[in-house]
Amino acid sequence: MPRKRGHLPGGPRSAGLLTVRKMRILLVDDHRYLLELIRGLLEPTYDVVGCVEDGESLVEAAGKLQPDAVVTDISMPKLNGIEAVNRLRESGSRSKIIFLTVHADPDFAQAALKTGALAYVSKFRISTDLVVAIKEALEGRIFVSPLEAAV
Repeated sequence: MPRKRGHLPGGPRSAGLLTVRKMRILLVDDHRYLLELIRGLLEPTYDVVGCVEDGESLVEAAGKLQPDAVVTDISMPKLNGIEAVNRLRESGSRSKIIFLTVHADPDFAQAALKTGALAYVSKFRISTDLVVAIKEALEGRIFVSPLEAAV
């Protein structure tokens, strides 16, 4: 039977638009208000699949949700972000990692990037750097916010 024009094999009729899957993001921070702020910033562009508040929950949620990227703090209860990301890597996770932190010390940035993270963003630069950092990380490029302490 010949295929009808405008029909996709095995699927419903399409208006000529392709559905593009939004990249799936897991957010991790021990401050609930900040998670909600970041969710609001990201949801127009990304699918925020979960928000958790500590490093152990990061490892568990990332294993279940398989996000494309994880945006995580460093200083958190139960397990810090760097240790949690190391555990993710040991489990075989391929999620892109973006650290979002108040730590402006280059030693923290170096330790974070050593985990295989692709981005290190200052919390003081969320509005200017976070979306750019996620985009760069998802494309496999490194992004580091200027390391400046809070004024």
